[in-house]
Amino acid sequence: MNRTLFRYVARTYLQFAVGIFAAVLAVFLVVDFVDRARNYTGEGWVWNVLVLYANKALVSTQQVGPAALLLAAGASVSSLRKRGEVTAMQSLTFGPSALYLPVALCVAVACVGLVAFDEWVSVTAARRVEEITTQRFNRWGDWGLYHSPKQWFRRGDNIFYLRGGNAQEGFDNVSILTVTPDFRLARRLDAKSMLPVEGTRWKLVGVEERSFTKEGQSTARELAEAEYDLGATAESFRIRPGRPEQMRLSVLREQIQVRREVGLETGNFSLAFHNRFAYPLAGFPAALLAVGLALRPGRKGHLTVAIVEGLLICVTMWGLMVVARTLVLTERLTPAVAAWMPTALLVVAAALLWLHGEGRLSFGRRGA
Repeated sequence: MNRTLFRYVARTYLQFAVGIFAAVLAVFLVVDFVDRARNYTGEGWVWNVLVLYANKALVSTQQVGPAALLLAAGASVSSLRKRGEVTAMQSLTFGPSALYLPVALCVAVACVGLVAFDEWVSVTAARRVEEITTQRFNRWGDWGLYHSPKQWFRRGDNIFYLRGGNAQEGFDNVSILTVTPDFRLARRLDAKSMLPVEGTRWKLVGVEERSFTKEGQSTARELAEAEYDLGATAESFRIRPGRPEQMRLSVLREQIQVRREVGLETGNFSLAFHNRFAYPLAGFPAALLAVGLALRPGRKGHLTVAIVEGLLICVTMWGLMVVARTLVLTERLTPAVAAWMPTALLVVAAALLWLHGEGRLSFGRRGA
C-alpha cells in the first residue's frame, strides 16, 4: 500500500475524529449543565461548577470516545467518496483495504488509549465529580446505595451482622449466627467487640452465647471474652464502599473476590471490570463497521447519511448494553457475556461488510 495514500487517509480520519469528538463532548456538557443548572447555588458556586465540569469532561471523554471514533470513520470515508477520491483510488487498483487499514490503525491506538485513560484518569475524575456534587451542592442521588457500609455477611455456616468497626481494628456490637445445612439455627453469638487474632480465629469480648438443639431447646452462657474459629479472616471483611466504575482494576478484582467469599452481590463489580475493556474496545469494530457502510455499493457519499448511520449504531449498542445490564442484575446473564456481547455483534457485522467489500461474500440482490 502506498505510504502517501496511507498517511492521507489517516490524516483525514484524525481530523474528523478530533472535530467530532470536540463537538460531541461540548454538546454533552452543555446539555448536562442546562439540565442541572438550577441545582448549582451557594457561595463560590461558579468556581465549584468550573471544577465540576472540568472533571466531567474527563469522565465524558471515556464515555463518548467510542461513539466519536465510529462517527468519524463514517464521516471521513463519506467525505472522501463525495469528493471522488474513493473512485480515484479504485481506478489505481487500490481496494477497500486502502481505507480500512489507516482507519483501523488510528482507531486501535485510540481504543487502547481510552482503556488506559479510563484506568488512570476517568476513575479519579468520577470520584471527584461525585464528591463535589454531594458535598458542595448537596445532591446525593443514589449515593447511599454504594457508600453505605455493609453489615451482613456470610462465610460458610456463619452469618455475620457487624454493626460497626472495620477489618483492621475490629468490629463493635456484633451478632454471629451459625446455621446447619438445612438452615436451622444452631448457635448465636452476641458480643460487644470482635477482634482478629490469627488466621480465622477471633477474640470476642462481652460474649453471650446461645446454643439450640433440634428439639427446640436452648442453652445460654455469658463470657467476659473468648476465642472462636469463625471460618473467616480479617481480609474477608475488607469491603470497600463506592461505585465499581470508580475503582481501579486491581481494587475491582480484589472486591469481586472478597465479596464473593462473604456472600455479597458481585454482578455490578464483574460487569464494571469487563466493561473497563469491552466498552472502549467496542470503538474498533464500530469504526470498521462504519467504513463498511460508507463503502457499500450504490450509497451516495453524504456526511448526513454517515452521521445518521453512526447514531443508529450507537443507539442500538446503547440499548443492548442497558438490556444486558438489567439481565446481569437479575442474574439471568453472566457479566462477561453482557459486557462483550455488543462488541462481539459489532465484530461480526464489520467482518461481514469487509468480506463483502473485498468480494469474498455476496449478500445477493436483496441483501445488497
